[in-house]
Amino acid sequence: MKISDLIRLSTDNLRRRKGRTALTVIGVVVGTCAIVVMISLGIAMNKQTDAMLESYGDLTQIQVFNYGAGPEAPTMDETMLRQIRGLDHVLAATPYYDAYELQAQYAAGKNDRYGANAWSMIGIESEAMEPMGFRLQSGSWIDPNTNYGKNTIPVLVGPNFIYEFHDNKRKPESPKYQRFEGQTDANGNPVGPFFDIENEEISLFFNNEEGKEIKRYKLKVVGILEKDYSKGYFTEAGVIMNLQDVQKLIAEYRKLNKVNANNQKNKGYPEVYVKVDDIDNVVAVEEAIRGLGFEEVHSMQQQREEMQGSVAKSQMILGGLAAISLLVAALNIMNTMTMAIYERTREIGIMKVLGCELWQIHSMFLLESGFIGFIGGVVGVVVSLCISFVLNHLTIIMNFFGQQVDMSWLSQMMGTWGEVGGEISIVPMWLIFAALAFATLVGVLSGIAPASRAVKISALEAIRHD
Repeated sequence: MKISDLIRLSTDNLRRRKGRTALTVIGVVVGTCAIVVMISLGIAMNKQTDAMLESYGDLTQIQVFNYGAGPEAPTMDETMLRQIRGLDHVLAATPYYDAYELQAQYAAGKNDRYGANAWSMIGIESEAMEPMGFRLQSGSWIDPNTNYGKNTIPVLVGPNFIYEFHDNKRKPESPKYQRFEGQTDANGNPVGPFFDIENEEISLFFNNEEGKEIKRYKLKVVGILEKDYSKGYFTEAGVIMNLQDVQKLIAEYRKLNKVNANNQKNKGYPEVYVKVDDIDNVVAVEEAIRGLGFEEVHSMQQQREEMQGSVAKSQMILGGLAAISLLVAALNIMNTMTMAIYERTREIGIMKVLGCELWQIHSMFLLESGFIGFIGGVVGVVVSLCISFVLNHLTIIMNFFGQQVDMSWLSQMMGTWGEVGGEISIVPMWLIFAALAFATLVGVLSGIAPASRAVKISALEAIRHD
């Protein structure tokens, strides 16, 4: 008997018992659908968790703090930075050097008409900015090899840096003293900033303790960053310089103000950020950095694992309930195939007398049970996709009928924080194929016992069977 004959016999037997086959398939449909929907909800929740955490900080970024390091702690200097950059899966590593000790001011316009406090000035290695995930709104990155002129410092600024400036000719209580993003006049017309940040000459100067100006630099705005709080609030309205330029400014400031830097404990850079190539490698890189002697190593991975663990627990509970329905479906397949054997005992005997091999009879019943599982899997996946579509568009559907729906219950059920937004259910291709394979496997496994019983039936007794 050919394989094609076995397939034809199996499908014919299922068609002859359409009602019983349909009822058995429904059990597989329910079980497959329940499992796919539960997994799809978990996938969507994990995606939303990652999106929420990314709004708080970069998931592939590691912070290495060197504040208050003990005497045995290594020095976070350029040599150590090269070691960190050489670790597997590290794309970039750079200090975030905050120039908080500078008593500095910005000035622009004729006779320094416009001014601003230098409250957010950060030094970052220019070569690391793009690999670290910073994005430009306009302009270009800082080129450390370009000579911008004597006492001229190239900088990147946040998109709202321009609104930090105030008009020195106005009193602070005047409504025209400062302008803000999105501001409009009495007629509703937008009010722009005082000047064009990319075309106006901007100066940076710092004073001594008596408030007298002691040094002035020209700032060359080469680019405007995209606002990204996951990288730091300085991306909104701060100034980003090349690391060496910030160090030069601090050294000059200390020299002019006669600040003895040798009296300060120096363990190198106080804060370093490390960019990892993939979120799955963050833990390994963290451990490697701790192995270099740094204890204060942090990332968003711990919060991510906690939130995903909460979703996984909910999935396990709900998935267990779904698995019970699939187990019931498996028992139903087994019962259906056992009944089919009793009804077709004479047919089995005739097949044996005609010379059919035992493996062929065994395979025929396994094919039938496998077909039941496969058909149930296909229908279950289709129903799951429909349910996923409805869940993702439930608000729109209910609004169409003039009803409001609150989906916060789903967030609470899955053990996540915040509001549910975006896709509620995600069914990737791998889940579709996995569901089909699993349903088919359940069908085949459920048919093993009945098929083994069929091949053990005596041919003579089977022929005499009514």
